[in-house]
Amino acid sequence: MDEECSCEQCSDPDYRDRLITEREAAEFLGYSQKALQKWRCEGGGPRFVRVSRRSIRYRRRDLIAWAEERLRRSTSDQGGDDER
Repeated sequence: MDEECSCEQCSDPDYRDRLITEREAAEFLGYSQKALQKWRCEGGGPRFVRVSRRSIRYRRRDLIAWAEERLRRSTSDQGGDDER
């Protein structure tokens, strides 16, 4: 098949780096805005951009990286070294 992908990610070169709102980030990850707010205060959440005191933005690239860092092969997998 020689069809070119027409999805937003493939057609927009800035898709992963464009700043998105907290609501969009929560939807992207499948979590609530409250979860993102808690992680920002306590640490452990995805990297974010503080535009101003009341304006927080995220890059999809950072959301994807945060999720990738949490991939595990089993419940006993603590992360770190890859045990293949």
